[in-house]
Amino acid sequence: MIDPTRQDEIRKSIELFYFSYRAFTAQPDQILEQRGLGRVHHRILYFVGRNPDITVNGLLKILSVSKQALNTPLRQLIGMKLVSIRPALHDARFKQLHLTADGEKLEAQLTGTQISHLAAVFGKTGRNAEVEWQKVVREIADIDG
Repeated sequence: MIDPTRQDEIRKSIELFYFSYRAFTAQPDQILEQRGLGRVHHRILYFVGRNPDITVNGLLKILSVSKQALNTPLRQLIGMKLVSIRPALHDARFKQLHLTADGEKLEAQLTGTQISHLAAVFGKTGRNAEVEWQKVVREIADIDG
């Protein structure tokens, strides 16, 4: 049970989390909107870029979405020639994903705005704040690390 005297402070944290996420995604959202894309497309580009040769199943696991939820946005990115899909060399039954040169440029632009944003914030708040922030968001995401 949550201590009722802490609810206002926790609500402030919820609000700050919401407003910070809105600020964090604002620039990428504008860039994506110009191409008719959304945040799910950015997540796909980001994780394919960070995990070259990732299989579709591997991407499903990272994103924790269903095949149906991934299918349309992934097909859009493939159709726009931002992501390529090809059989794995070790086993043609597995399809591996890669960013194309255009996909790499778009991903770098999108994520670059977020890197700059966080670098500026951490520059103001210090390394200790960065480490503590990572602990907090890791716990929220329930990720070991």
